[in-house]
Amino acid sequence: LQLQASGGGLVQPGGSLRLSCTASTVSLRYYAIGWHRQAPGKKREWIACINRSDDDRTYLDSVKGRFTASRDNAKNTVYLQMDSLKPEDTAVYYCSADETEWCGVGVYWGEGTLVTVSS
Repeated sequence: LQLQASGGGLVQPGGSLRLSCTASTVSLRYYAIGWHRQAPGKKREWIACINRSDDDRTYLDSVKGRFTASRDNAKNTVYLQMDSLKPEDTAVYYCSADETEWCGVGVYWGEGTLVTVSS
């Protein structure tokens, strides 16, 4: 399973971006998908999980209410909608997959996408 995160870019504080996580060879409907980020000089941190059944999500407190994870199984894509972005959200964002109901340590990872929040 190869994942690819995309959709990053430069956005002003208060703006929005939508990240996508896609897979080329398998259906993501069988996986819980996690979102993570690594800011410059910091350790990677988990920020969100959408469960395999697509009926629940969990979020890091600092992004709760601003970020929303969703799936489109027809497009084999998982999204992370990011609103009210702050400079401290600047990081490389990654998605991971676990073939379980909920996110684990992340068995599969993809290349990240850079999000820069700056005026």
